[in-house]
Amino acid sequence: MMHKIRNLENTHILLWLIKDTCWVLNFKPLGVFMILPTVFMAVYLTILSRADHKELLHNIAVTCWILANSVWMIGEFFFNDSTRLIAASFFIIGLISISIYYFGLLYKQIK
Repeated sequence: MMHKIRNLENTHILLWLIKDTCWVLNFKPLGVFMILPTVFMAVYLTILSRADHKELLHNIAVTCWILANSVWMIGEFFFNDSTRLIAASFFIIGLISISIYYFGLLYKQIK
């Protein structure tokens, strides 16, 4: 199972790089299209990791990061870069998710 997940993660990285490359090169149609498979894969990996608290929280953070980047990209492409506050919200949710894990580790060490 771990090998399958690793392959999915590697595919996810490829999708993510294609999406972000389209963003930086201003390939609007392909960049917007690539949001769907990239977000789908992030959500799928998050669902697969739900049994492992550590992996789940990290995958939630990654999903939020990709959503934030996607909103930001759409804002730059079509809305005069006015969606940063929405994107920042997704970044903050991702930070909260990952902080839960690391503060939990810190709490266990102090305890």
